[in-house]
Amino acid sequence: MRKGILTIAAVGLLTTGGLTACGDDSGDKAASAKTPKIGVILPDSKSSARWETADRRFLEEAFKAAGVKYDIQNAQNDKSAFQTIADQMITGGVTALMIVNLDSGTGKAVLDKAKSQGVATIDYDRLTLGGSAQYYVSFDNETVGKLQGEGLSKCLTEKGAKNPVVAYLNGSPTDNNATLFKAGYDSVLKPKFDAKEYVKGPEDAVPAWDNAQAATIFEQQLTKANGKIDGVLAANDGLGNAAISILKKNKLNGKVPVTGQDASTEGLQNILAGDQCMTVYKAVREEAKAASDLAIALAKGEKKDTGQTVKDGDRDVPSVLLTPKAIYKESVKDVIADGYVTKEEVCTAAYTKFCAEAGIS
Repeated sequence: MRKGILTIAAVGLLTTGGLTACGDDSGDKAASAKTPKIGVILPDSKSSARWETADRRFLEEAFKAAGVKYDIQNAQNDKSAFQTIADQMITGGVTALMIVNLDSGTGKAVLDKAKSQGVATIDYDRLTLGGSAQYYVSFDNETVGKLQGEGLSKCLTEKGAKNPVVAYLNGSPTDNNATLFKAGYDSVLKPKFDAKEYVKGPEDAVPAWDNAQAATIFEQQLTKANGKIDGVLAANDGLGNAAISILKKNKLNGKVPVTGQDASTEGLQNILAGDQCMTVYKAVREEAKAASDLAIALAKGEKKDTGQTVKDGDRDVPSVLLTPKAIYKESVKDVIADGYVTKEEVCTAAYTKFCAEAGIS
């Protein structure tokens, strides 16, 4: 298996030592006096397949290898369930809690309660704005968006598009990551709109990253634009596939470049078939490893120095930010080689020919 497709963006991460940026060790002291146990709350299984197929798998592997007790549950996009799960985990004796928030309000309530009970906390993948997590582990999400913007521009150029109309399918308005992705692709595309090279088409946020809603929203966008949409900046593979489903109905698939993110099996297949321009690969194995290393240390009452911080208001949150990678047809094989998905999952009967063309053997 080829390694090294993705690197950590700072030197000296996760070395044991004092964490001066954190300034709060109440959770560490409490954890050191209890049996280490880690709780993880995942957000859903609908917006992206990664949460159950990748994150759960890699986190479980790390916790089992370390010999620590753990409890991983999925809130299935239910805020009440999210809080109930957190309460049960805290009552059940977790010494470290890792969450992927559904929104910052719910996430903050959970983090603050955990802190009040002496439970150490980590924001995983999504930063909880105004929260109190001791650490944040994610990818450089503005870079994710920048890669999407550059990818769409590349594919439009390859198709010889002149003054293309570009539609946006943004992520959930309650997800801070969606805001960061948009900042990234706006940094690439807005100058083109301002220079009249591209035309800004319809733009909508998709509540809760819901793919069914995304299809409805994009169909309305296409109608509003009288069928004249030349490129779609879709914030992840699920939203991208929703747009592709509508493009197929209108016999426009393959003609209109569509972006994505997550390197899902479906997204990779769409790229191989020529219906999707690109995706962004975020090596969840590396993200899960960084987060699990921190969680294991915190659960045992230890602290680590990440060497990085992210601003949340006036607070500097010790962070680990990983570097994403743009994936096009010729590099789908890299995602398979990295072990994120298997050849068997991607190269099913309908995609055997496309896999061969892309050098996947």
